[in-house]
Amino acid sequence: MKFTSPLFKAQVREALDNPTLQSALHRAKDGFVEKRDRAVAALPEFHAIRRDAVAIKDHTLANLDRYLGQFEKQVEASGGKVHWAESTTDLARIVTEITHSSGGRKVIKGKSMIGEEAELNEALHEGGFEVIETDLGEYIIQLADEPPSHIIAPAIHKTRQQIAQLFKESHTQFNIESNRESIADLVSEARTVLRSHFISADVGITGGNFLVAENGSVVLVTNEGNDDLSATLPKVHIVTSSIEKVVPTLEDATTLLRLLGRSASGQEMSVYTTLFNGPKRREDPDGPDEFHVVLLDNGRSKLLGGEFQEMLRCIRCGACLNHCLVYGSVGGHAYGWVYSGPMGSVLTPLMQGLKETRDLPNASTLCGRCEEICLMSIPIPRMLRAHRTQMHKKGFDPQRQRFALAAWGFVAKRPRLYRLLSRVKATLLARAAGKTGRLSRVPFGKAWTFDRDLPAPQGGSFVSAWNKQGDAS
Repeated sequence: MKFTSPLFKAQVREALDNPTLQSALHRAKDGFVEKRDRAVAALPEFHAIRRDAVAIKDHTLANLDRYLGQFEKQVEASGGKVHWAESTTDLARIVTEITHSSGGRKVIKGKSMIGEEAELNEALHEGGFEVIETDLGEYIIQLADEPPSHIIAPAIHKTRQQIAQLFKESHTQFNIESNRESIADLVSEARTVLRSHFISADVGITGGNFLVAENGSVVLVTNEGNDDLSATLPKVHIVTSSIEKVVPTLEDATTLLRLLGRSASGQEMSVYTTLFNGPKRREDPDGPDEFHVVLLDNGRSKLLGGEFQEMLRCIRCGACLNHCLVYGSVGGHAYGWVYSGPMGSVLTPLMQGLKETRDLPNASTLCGRCEEICLMSIPIPRMLRAHRTQMHKKGFDPQRQRFALAAWGFVAKRPRLYRLLSRVKATLLARAAGKTGRLSRVPFGKAWTFDRDLPAPQGGSFVSAWNKQGDAS
């Protein structure tokens, strides 16, 4: 997925002016939030488990090299092969080479954000392979030739009517009854089309939710079972994951699984949770002949030991997106890259460069809701402020903003001048508002009154009220 965040402000305006998108976002957001609330309330020990999960991830990150080495050893002991990709270019090359060596032409894929990072579909297409996404959301956006807009619900921006029209245009060769718009009919139609691809595919590519160091297991979590078919029917199974997904033991993975479904989709557990350990054995009735795990770094190791290390605790539940006021208003495409919402506003600058992504750390009210609901208690607001601080130090923020901050800093360091100017400004704004008590325009603050009026100052300042209270006592 090519990075387009320099267009962030234009993409935001386009998203806000799109009534269909706004309707889709509103319905999806309410569903995610309500389901998560019910699932968390039904598990009294949820917050205690969350503390354990944070400790597991912190311990793993502090010993990441050891657990990655152990995972590689166990995968190879089971007959598999681990490949190391320093960059997304390396990952795309490795996967393409494995696919070429298989001698096949058709690839089926489960949902993988690492694949999106590496633009894997594009690389495989250039290599001459047919690539079919098997996750329903990913399949929909593949037909629409669009990137995902959410890490767990890629087609969240699409309405049912849009999907029905897309299927009607794309499935003509399957002689399926047209003009079907119910969810059950659309799912059935997609299942009918995808079934033939599952059976005829040569290579299956999946992601990996967790990598278990003690026995080399790859844990896959889905609600559709498409990853299970992608991993077992083709003769080659390739897992694409990132280095921070490793956990020490199966018990640790179980702890995280108790939280993941509840926070991501409001379920006690996702419908399918499957562990894969290497290629097919002699006694196995099915499974791949080859099993490969490609692990991506892409700058993650550089975060270890720094102020952004805690971001590596993220297990991609998507809760921060679902609860974010900004994401809920503009959707994922406005953020311009693979990761959107609060976690994307932290990750994208780290991976794509702060100068090119300078709008993203400012795409937040810093209300703190993301940190509050984060399974891994990641201090996202602090990290966004750290990005903003670096932007200011490096001169990436707009000149007008730098001038305004310098002017405010000059005045704020001089309390008497600050109070004098505050009184003058409050008086002028109150007079400008007149009897209405509201301002439709404010000098140098057009954006604040673009969609709403600003209440005019009422009475004296906080300091004067405080002084009066002190005098009265």
